[in-house]
Amino acid sequence: MPDFSNMGDPYGDIVAWIITKYFVTAAIVVLVSEAAKRSDKLGGFVAALPLVTVLALIWLYVENQPQEKIANHAWYTFWYVVPTLPMFLAFPALLPRIGFWPTLLACIVITVVCFGLFALAVRRFGIELL
Repeated sequence: MPDFSNMGDPYGDIVAWIITKYFVTAAIVVLVSEAAKRSDKLGGFVAALPLVTVLALIWLYVENQPQEKIANHAWYTFWYVVPTLPMFLAFPALLPRIGFWPTLLACIVITVVCFGLFALAVRRFGIELL
């Protein structure tokens, strides 16, 4: 977080910083959804970019978090992405059959199950995800 110690109202400055983070992050989400409206491929491409992770890394760095914490965030993000990938195959297959909300729920269940199985599998290699 920027150094607020030399400023008049540290609480107001901290709130302003948090609001700035919200606006920048929200703008990225809106950008992705607007791109998806215009082009399926462009929307998918922009959504696949690790924008939220990059923003989180930037926020951690700007807020003077230790390099080890920032590196760990990137490390765990990689491992947490892998079990989410089957959802992206299941969603288009299920959507025409059962509708949006049931598909979304099914994909959440699929992701949770895949994550649990994946966490158990990588534990044998010394990677603790749970």
